[in-house]
Amino acid sequence: VIRLPRESAPERVGSFLFRGRKTVFFAERGAGVTVNGAPVTTIEMHPDKDGPPTVIAFGDFSMHVIQRGERFGIRLRDTNSKFRREFRGLEWFPISETYRVRARFVTHPAPRTIAVPNVLGDVERRPSPGYALFTLDGKEYRLEPVTEENRLFFIFKDLTSGKETYPAGRFLYADMPKDGNVEVDFNKAYNPPCAFTPYATCPLPPKQNRLAVRIPAGEKRYGH
Repeated sequence: VIRLPRESAPERVGSFLFRGRKTVFFAERGAGVTVNGAPVTTIEMHPDKDGPPTVIAFGDFSMHVIQRGERFGIRLRDTNSKFRREFRGLEWFPISETYRVRARFVTHPAPRTIAVPNVLGDVERRPSPGYALFTLDGKEYRLEPVTEENRLFFIFKDLTSGKETYPAGRFLYADMPKDGNVEVDFNKAYNPPCAFTPYATCPLPPKQNRLAVRIPAGEKRYGH
């Protein structure tokens, strides 16, 4: 049973049937459930694994299926949640060209996956095309990204983590390499969703992406 957080929600919205890794939703009559603005009574719900998930909406709420490793769950969103009402805004370090680095990209000679843990304790293997080599404070470092929607996705932490920045690490996207190089702009590093809510299922930095250097650039720790 999923208990909705506010009295303004319908008494009953519907039910989920999970069988053979597929989820079907059956709406309660009169609950006013929609998908993309159109009323629905029954719908198979695609998870968020490959492409956008199927999202059911009713009042201030929405739900969709998430898949994390071999586990499936229902994510509830409330547009009138306390976390949203009391949101205090974001803080960023001053932009610095020092932390906008041109890195050499070393492509893996053969297809490779890396182990990416998450806050639930699961470990997922995700494809990585190579690694970025760059220099900060006269020392060379490397970051190994995964690919996501034809971009490089870095999950990393550094010596600011747990102090000025979010303890678990930060996210950073970059364009795919060109002529063997990639621009890694740490000014664009940002906090994962789990920095703002206890209900997120964020990936964590792989061990090779835990950098022994301070990177005071990008988004600071929320509410710190």
